[in-house]
Amino acid sequence: MQFADIKNDIAFRKIFGNEAKTEILISFLNAILKPESSKKIVWVEILNPYQLPRMAGSKTTILDVRAKDEGGNVYIVEMQVTDRAGLDKRIVYYGAKSYASQLDAGENYYQLKPVIFIGILDFEYLQNPHYLSRHLILDADTHEHRLKDLEFTFIELPKFKKNEAQLETLTDKWIYFIKNAEDLNLIPASVNDKGLKCAYEEADRHTWTKEELEEYEYAKMRETDEITREMLVEENKAKQIAAIMLNESEPVEKIAKYTGLTSEQIQELRRMTGQ
Repeated sequence: MQFADIKNDIAFRKIFGNEAKTEILISFLNAILKPESSKKIVWVEILNPYQLPRMAGSKTTILDVRAKDEGGNVYIVEMQVTDRAGLDKRIVYYGAKSYASQLDAGENYYQLKPVIFIGILDFEYLQNPHYLSRHLILDADTHEHRLKDLEFTFIELPKFKKNEAQLETLTDKWIYFIKNAEDLNLIPASVNDKGLKCAYEEADRHTWTKEELEEYEYAKMRETDEITREMLVEENKAKQIAAIMLNESEPVEKIAKYTGLTSEQIQELRRMTGQ
């Protein structure tokens, strides 16, 4: 078997946005949200099903997988590879917009259903040391949870350190799959959940069409280009700050601490600016 990188746009939507294999998303949601037995999700409708872009190499417009369950609750599952500016506000805006868009003009508020956002992050985002965290709207003093219709769950992949032998819960097995599938060539022996096993099978690139494989590679190139652009922007910002600090005769060690630049980069900047 040759598994895809689940963090890739095409792979992510092919697996979680598959209308014909909704048992995958159901298993994932139950594993991550851990509802009470009586409230387990047994059915979902995928609202933005997986489909390839119309033109090879074109930028896809679907950035996440959205679904609703038998009770009308809305789920947003999103993969974020880089920590982009404004991420906090965009997540809240997206959740609030999805909540408000359930109503048409003249409809009653009681028809609104909860929106649950699950962000899978390939970077450390929160101070919480745990790789899985749940965020609710609570009373600051009593922690009363009265406003229940918006909640956010985050999975921070870099904080997940378990190896295959340490996997105990279905939650851990799902996160291990998302983080490590690309480096595996067999389905782990401990996988006995139908939905997760199906996810591994769908991630096997040997079963993909030629078009899917081409789009997968295009998505990898786009992601690499985007990360490179973001790194260059950050480096340029750091160099601008370093130039100001050099002009103020700050020591190299201090400039390196505040900008993240190496001593060699700062010395080269000094030569280029004549400072």
